[in-house]
Amino acid sequence: MRLKEEFLSHISGGEAYLVPSGNLEFRGLIKGNETLGEVIELLKADTTESAIVKALREKYNAPDGAIESDVRKAIEILRRVGALIE
Repeated sequence: MRLKEEFLSHISGGEAYLVPSGNLEFRGLIKGNETLGEVIELLKADTTESAIVKALREKYNAPDGAIESDVRKAIEILRRVGALIE
């Protein structure tokens, strides 16, 4: 899976923003934390949910299941707005 090129991202001050460009059905703004930003950045190339979890686990020390839960929620949001190519 990967992020559709029609979505633009910006990360600033620990917050992540994702907006659609062009003629897409979703016309809103997604605002999230640094974790969402990391997930979005990793989705700019073809990847899998497990690869994203692995990359974040190598970077952060988090309680068991926390990273998996955060990644799952982020991907669910991105799917819901049609931001992913699967």
